Amino acid sequence: MAAGTPATVALTAAGIPFTVHSYEHDPANTNFGTEAAEALDLDAEQVFKTLLADVDGRLVVGIVPVTGKLDLKALAAAVGGKRAEMADPKLAERRTGYVVGGISPIGQKTKHTTVLDETAELYDTIFVSGGRRGLDIELAPADLVRITDAIVTPIARD
Repeated sequence: MAAGTPATVALTAAGIPFTVHSYEHDPANTNFGTEAAEALDLDAEQVFKTLLADVDGRLVVGIVPVTGKLDLKALAAAVGGKRAEMADPKLAERRTGYVVGGISPIGQKTKHTTVLDETAELYDTIFVSGGRRGLDIELAPADLVRITDAIVTPIARD
């Protein structure tokens, strides 16, 4: 069990129910979200990836289905910003405490404004990274919103 990731520790401390799902990560695979969906035999639209973007000089977390892309304009608008671009991966790792491909929206080293794509609310539970490659956490979208103080709005595009 992954009782040691900051994400699982934060969820446990907050009393939020969740289920950990592990799978064998292929080091050659860099499409982490799709790999998780396939390995866990899930609907890929129910699996969400955590991305960091620079919005007017501050890091913002965007959580979107692995089947889509982050709409940077929509993300900027959601947080009252003007311009957004993907954050440098090394900066994202330093600021979250996680490695790319294992960045969880939960338990990050630095708390960031978080925006969750509205499609998460179509499901009773969704899957997000548990804090390392090969580990996903299943939880209710409302619980993810609660623990991250997320804004829920459309930020994904095909």
